[in-house]
Amino acid sequence: MRTSRVAVVLLAFALTACSSADKPAPSPSAAPSSTAKPATGAAAALDPCTLVSADAVSKAIAIPGLTSRPGPVEDNAANGGKARSCEYLLNDKSAGALAVTRYEGRQAKPADMVAAIKKAKPGAQDVAGFADGAVYYVDEQKTATLAAAKLVSGTPVLVNYTGPTKMTAEMMTPLVKAALAAS
Repeated sequence: MRTSRVAVVLLAFALTACSSADKPAPSPSAAPSSTAKPATGAAAALDPCTLVSADAVSKAIAIPGLTSRPGPVEDNAANGGKARSCEYLLNDKSAGALAVTRYEGRQAKPADMVAAIKKAKPGAQDVAGFADGAVYYVDEQKTATLAAAKLVSGTPVLVNYTGPTKMTAEMMTPLVKAALAAS
């Protein structure tokens, strides 16, 4: 499942909608090698696999035995987005992905970011319980996504979980909340 790529494209679109001076986005960069050093400081906050464990996802979706692996690094020079994802798997089959995108040097209100996603995704529904709002939708690739945003040390951060359409907003809410709280 290419959920992280879909999520990052949506994230880039959402933030771009909040600014009138953006240029078209370049194609995303390749995934890092497996010999990459562990992240520290602000970079560590980008590592979704440290924010939400495979066990937490297993509990949320009631499927034991999930594993996780880092997804591709997808940075966007045009809008400052630095996206990292974590893929959750059951026997090498995708159970979804958590993406965290930080927009370094950008000024955007989390509520505006969520509103831009809602506007861009027909049928998107508000999800209660998030300070700046959250939105849940099913897209044309037949994946379900729950997205929310917040400011972390003045930097806009967008967090989303994308999985199969059988995943409800209720299943995804604790995962996105945990990632927001830890970021």
